[in-house]
Amino acid sequence: MVNANKTMTDFSSQNFDVSDWADSIAKNRPEEEQTLIHKAARLAKSAHAGQKRVSGEPYTVHVYAVTEILSDLNLDYETLCAAILHDVVEDTEVTLEQVRKEYGDTIAQLVDGVTKMDLVSEIPVVSPHERVEKRQAENLRKLLLAMVEDVRVVLIKLADRVHNMRTLVHLDRDKQVRIANETLDIFAPLANRLGIWQIKWELEDLSLRYIHPQQYKKIAGLLDEKRKDREVYISRVINIIKTELEKANINAEIYGRPKHIYSIWKKMNRKGIGFHQVFDVRAVRILVNTLTECYAALGIVHTLWRHFPKEFDDYIATPKENNYQSLHTAVIGADSKTLEVQIRTREMHDHSELGVAAHWRYKEGGKYDAKYEDKVAWFRQLLEWRDEGMDAGDFIDRFRSEVFEDRVYVLSPKGKVVDLAAGATPLDFAYVIHTDIGHRCRGAKVDGRIVPLSYVLKSGEQVEILTTRSGTPSRDWLNTNLGYLKTPRARSKVKTWFKHLDQEKNVSDGRSIIDRELSRVGMDKIKLQVLADTLKFNKTDELLVAVGRGEISAAQVVNAAQSILVPEHHDTEVLRRTVYRHEPEHIGDIKIQGVGNLLTTIARCCKPVPDDPIVGYITRGRGVTIHRQDCPNILRVQEDDLDRMIEVSWNSKQSSATYPVDIRVIAYDRPGLLKDIAFILSNENLNVLAINTKTDIKDHMAKMEITIEIVSIEQLSLVLAKINQLPNVVEVERRH
Repeated sequence: MVNANKTMTDFSSQNFDVSDWADSIAKNRPEEEQTLIHKAARLAKSAHAGQKRVSGEPYTVHVYAVTEILSDLNLDYETLCAAILHDVVEDTEVTLEQVRKEYGDTIAQLVDGVTKMDLVSEIPVVSPHERVEKRQAENLRKLLLAMVEDVRVVLIKLADRVHNMRTLVHLDRDKQVRIANETLDIFAPLANRLGIWQIKWELEDLSLRYIHPQQYKKIAGLLDEKRKDREVYISRVINIIKTELEKANINAEIYGRPKHIYSIWKKMNRKGIGFHQVFDVRAVRILVNTLTECYAALGIVHTLWRHFPKEFDDYIATPKENNYQSLHTAVIGADSKTLEVQIRTREMHDHSELGVAAHWRYKEGGKYDAKYEDKVAWFRQLLEWRDEGMDAGDFIDRFRSEVFEDRVYVLSPKGKVVDLAAGATPLDFAYVIHTDIGHRCRGAKVDGRIVPLSYVLKSGEQVEILTTRSGTPSRDWLNTNLGYLKTPRARSKVKTWFKHLDQEKNVSDGRSIIDRELSRVGMDKIKLQVLADTLKFNKTDELLVAVGRGEISAAQVVNAAQSILVPEHHDTEVLRRTVYRHEPEHIGDIKIQGVGNLLTTIARCCKPVPDDPIVGYITRGRGVTIHRQDCPNILRVQEDDLDRMIEVSWNSKQSSATYPVDIRVIAYDRPGLLKDIAFILSNENLNVLAINTKTDIKDHMAKMEITIEIVSIEQLSLVLAKINQLPNVVEVERRH
């Protein structure tokens, strides 16, 4: 937490005096700075007079608490004044011009920046989901713009969020969860990227408290149970380390590291371990003066106790993406108890705890702060992503992938360390090296062996990219089912490339992709204009271009097609004449209109699966047989039998039932073909009911007919896409 050892001021107490508080905030500052801080405190008190928070407390409690958080970060007087005044322009009659006249341009700009970030404008879009996504992306963009203009605006916003999270108990449960999730998704990662771990940890712990209250209380209880024993143990360990460091003439500061509930919970979930298997429940931190002393102290610790090789991280040689530097090691300490030790210099510690906030300490000392410049440069690059044509979802996804701390560190052939998001592939690595390398990538080696481009990289591996002279990206790289690209950064590069292709080619490619995908899953009767309307495109060409460019994936096309249950004219006529006006009965996964408790059977001729347009046919003695609406047997029903047709639909409730479906594979025959197909089916946990294969010796073409059990059209689409990627496969589709 922010200065966890300090007792927070009770701003709502009757004994609270604004002048005394301002004195404590302005302490040891020049007289003119003290004057401005006192003046701002008096203005906030008068401007917010009578205003209350949801808790019933005076609104000024929030203003003073935010300022105190920033004061603990050792920020400059301009930031503190702006924090005191950060809500006066938005919530009171005080104008921005008044603030500028009384406090100067810089403080007015900071107040204006915070105010603009709080104003959420409505963005006219077609769906509520898209509106929320675009608003979130726009608010995120405002955060980043404010950061590039003056990062102190964002520091005020972070402090504002910290206090709001501390007082979240006064809101209803739904608002608590929504705000906590937003904090965990945006604000905590932002604090992490800025390197302000004091704020990061508190935001994460408070978010967990409201998102998973039971798990939070359980871990907090376990920590409290052993607190006294742990403090005695840590004190003994500190004395042992201090004695050995003094023998080596190393002047160090050693103390127990605070335990953060969120990090313990996350580690338990990630590794699937219990509380007592978490190494850093007992932890100490060693602060030394020089880089050489860091490694000397590490050697002493490893001499004292045996360490766990897989639990050692050198973030000094390989800093984290937010420039965090420290040595982390886990050892079997005194009494054979696990212990985590962190070793860093005092300068590294300032940057790890305060991040960009430490910049003002260096600025006042006349020093150039390269780490601060690196962070601001990174955010400038972040904003440039908007120029690459990404939609709101891409923008948010890319931000999250860049700021979350789960990373892998791999090596280039020349030994350069490359930082990637966890789950990245060799193709993602290629696009980090250079966009052109990514476009021309055709293969990869990891530690000297050939691997598929969908291989998931691990830290420490050396990656070499194999390229062609004039290669271009493949549209398959954008198919999420195939796993070629995991990072939004690389995906946006590929999408941008396809956007610049000729318009007619995009239309042609889009039509080919849609036709192929719908044909594969047996949904090729759907009209293109209906599909375009469902996906909110005015014209079919707009849909084709979007698919051709990779903006709309094949999976999205299939999902949209599933929602379209529009039969041909003669099917409509049949249904119109046979609809019963009664409440439907639910029989398993089928809803039957007008009758109840009838046996239902999936027709063997067309084998419909969930989301297929279906119709029921009342048989003699076998209940209702469920057919696809385009089944030839249904279309051939005679006039006299139309009354036996009945309207049915799939039950919308989730079900684990499986349905048989036939697929046809046509491929050039080769050894191991059947084995490769069987491996894909097995890997997707699909049951194979039947398989029949025939090879034409003359043209060496193999034709396979396979019956599998699936749960949905989406699963079928995924399997067909993977089989189609196998070498020698010419065509794979659902068989009618």
